[in-house]
Amino acid sequence: MSAEVYDEMAYEVSADQAKAELQRLLSDPRFRVSDRQRDILKYLAQRQMAGHRDSVKAYAIALDVLGRANTFDASLDPIVRIEVSRLRTALSSYYSVFGRELGISIVVPKGSYIAQFAAQPPAAQVEVAEAAAVKSQRRRFAPAALLVLALAGSTGAFWSAANRPVMTEKPSVIISMSSQDPKLAGEASQTRDMLLTALTGFQTVVVSRAGAAPRENARTYEIELKYYDEGSERGVWWQAVDAASGELLKSGMERVEVEGLAPAAIRARLAGQLAREIAYRQSAINLNEVQQALPDALGNACVLRAEQALAGGLASEVASATRCIDRTLAENADDADNLALSARTGLYSSSAGSNLAAMEAARRAIMLAPLSDRAQAAMMAAQFAAGETHAAVETGTRAMALNPENPDNLAALSFVLFSGGHWQAASDLARKAASMADGPAPEAILVLALEAYRTGRWSEASLLAERAGSGSVLLRALRVAALGQMEADDAPSRLQAAQADIPDFESSVRNVLATAGLPPALVEGLEVGLTKAGAGFGRLASIKP
Repeated sequence: MSAEVYDEMAYEVSADQAKAELQRLLSDPRFRVSDRQRDILKYLAQRQMAGHRDSVKAYAIALDVLGRANTFDASLDPIVRIEVSRLRTALSSYYSVFGRELGISIVVPKGSYIAQFAAQPPAAQVEVAEAAAVKSQRRRFAPAALLVLALAGSTGAFWSAANRPVMTEKPSVIISMSSQDPKLAGEASQTRDMLLTALTGFQTVVVSRAGAAPRENARTYEIELKYYDEGSERGVWWQAVDAASGELLKSGMERVEVEGLAPAAIRARLAGQLAREIAYRQSAINLNEVQQALPDALGNACVLRAEQALAGGLASEVASATRCIDRTLAENADDADNLALSARTGLYSSSAGSNLAAMEAARRAIMLAPLSDRAQAAMMAAQFAAGETHAAVETGTRAMALNPENPDNLAALSFVLFSGGHWQAASDLARKAASMADGPAPEAILVLALEAYRTGRWSEASLLAERAGSGSVLLRALRVAALGQMEADDAPSRLQAAQADIPDFESSVRNVLATAGLPPALVEGLEVGLTKAGAGFGRLASIKP
């Protein structure tokens, strides 16, 4: 049946049918749209079911659904038009494949912001309509028949493509630097050049020229920078904007005091600070990439999810990220970033053979991307887990040299140094990592908390472990042990909370301490604190780290 005939004969549905179809569609994993587009669809559909048949204004959608301010101007901000267009395309693609089996479809007509529900007409009337259509268009029958055959042959391919997860790519960034003072144009240009160098160290974004064609499955972000001379300081104001939606993700001002610093050092510090705001794991861009990715998206989204999960220390999230990585590598075995994170998440499980598998994954990642600090960091973790501490220090130093602006590299190396008894060097590196990170740096804070515990500063150790904001077993155990050493009133309740959150807490602590590589004296000290808090297990000090 032709699309024209179907449209003309579309039957309206009842409110109950419309509501049921909306709920079914939103719960169908085959219907892949962003959270924004889901919210817009629900908003339009609910208006329709409430009896509002007129098209809603973009202004109302912007305020009611997208959370824009009342100063929103659709002529300046195309976010509503873009999101509705994507929703319209997604609906059309979905129902073109699955519409016949469902009987009801939802349409957002072009040129309007309204949801329409339509039921497929009875078969007998369809046959009559189709016969009439064929008779009136007999001269065009042969081309139409060929088209139908082509479509029939391609339906399976379309269904497969529609159900194939998106292989996300690293985001593109377009950098523009200016200065209000023409005299500072040279400094601004040199700072921009140093920023580009720093961004290549991260290898988490792709720097593009303005006007370049968009990359498939990759978002583009516009980074605007303005260079200032503030007397005793040099500063760069910046903002990051999602080029597709026009949404401002974040803006800020980076400053460096000039006293005692050479001009090149000033620019290097500014470039480093800006690079972290743009490309670090916790940057607004990478957080937005995770948030906007569809739940089953593969590729770069898996890498970012894995890094977030490892930092958070929650086993369930690490396991979910691991499955995402495995699916990506099944599609592309030469994805260096996913190989690197496969090594790290594999070590997290501590399963049989995980060390060898991690070493092999890290080795392949380095072979594919020798200048990747992610790959080197993965190798450092694998070497450390295998007891090759000296090699791990060398590899960690190499990762830090490739990307000195990544706080995670410094933090990971500080833990390796701490396990080897290099207390001062480890603490200094951990403090630097914590100061560089925009937000909690769990691994760096863990080292500082362990050092405080080792030296009997229980209160400081407890506060640092709390500050880390991580659900890792070691940090939870450290906090409980510190409270136990202080004989704090809330030590038993903290232990109970940890036992409730982490299945078989005592065994989990035992396993972590057995593989963490901590000095035996510190392991014994943690055992004492945990026992004072009321933990019920045998001596941990007997475990060889």
